[in-house]
Amino acid sequence: MTPMLEAKGLVRRYAMRRGLMGRSVEVRAVDGVSLSVERGRTLGLVGESGCGKSTTGRLVLGLEAPDAGSVAFQDKPMPPAGTPAWRALRSRMQMVFQDPLGALDRRLPIGAQVQEPLDIHAIGEAKDRPARAIEALRAVGLRPDQAARYPHELSGGQRQRAVLARALATEPALLVCDEPISALDVSIQAQVMNLLMEQQERLGLGILFISHDLRAVRQVSHRVAVMYLGTIVEEGEPDAVLHDPAHPYAQALVSAIPHPGRTGNRIVLQGDPPNPADRPTGCAFHPRCPVATAFCAREAPVLKPRNSDGRLVACHVAQGDVAPAVTQRAA
Repeated sequence: MTPMLEAKGLVRRYAMRRGLMGRSVEVRAVDGVSLSVERGRTLGLVGESGCGKSTTGRLVLGLEAPDAGSVAFQDKPMPPAGTPAWRALRSRMQMVFQDPLGALDRRLPIGAQVQEPLDIHAIGEAKDRPARAIEALRAVGLRPDQAARYPHELSGGQRQRAVLARALATEPALLVCDEPISALDVSIQAQVMNLLMEQQERLGLGILFISHDLRAVRQVSHRVAVMYLGTIVEEGEPDAVLHDPAHPYAQALVSAIPHPGRTGNRIVLQGDPPNPADRPTGCAFHPRCPVATAFCAREAPVLKPRNSDGRLVACHVAQGDVAPAVTQRAA
């Protein structure tokens, strides 16, 4: 199947100054990320805070320009930001943000905000747009009378539904969800995820689902990519990656998922994530890796197929290039 969205070798650097009079240093927030999203399927992107997930989401939407690499949407290169061609794509590519209250204008009624993208992109007849906005609200489980309410008059779950209604009003082909459920209660999280899957089936949506919640990613994703310090270290089917992870970092993430009655087998990583402005040589994970060897410190691994299950792994040990060092695990 031809990918709807395909990103190759994305790199995003930021300049950061150390101290008031310090010199400027380069921070690589995203370092050579390649990914693809197919129509009607979801790619889950997981990793700890600060690994570059959100920056990747902005890059694939064209909200930020990459320093290197390319993005293609429906077999066409992403136009430069701000151009008429780029603006025309906004109706086909939408984003659901982490903080629904921050994503909504507190001065406008919900119905007006859902209708706004229809007005901007001149979708349908002007007289029909209010009714179309109401239908978008109905599709996400909100009542028509709630269109007249302001964001502060809705609950957190209702606000996130309103954000989703606004994103879906233009019937986009691609939806990028950046931590869309992290601020919600567990019961509301399940409702929002069910809504996403229902709308995906209805519209044939391709979804990039960015989250640190592995259980949520497993529920909604057809494929999962694990990110560490700006790079993807493992990618594959959810059952393979989340039941039998190959990369040591993915193993640590999966072992941290709470299970009733489990008392051991959790992998506790030593130290903190490296400073992106002072990245380690070789594999970026090797200072914290329980099975790293001297070779891992010298040579950066390449994301490549490990075996016949279609999984991609960037690890010398998992790929069998070197023998693992003594494993150090704490319960």
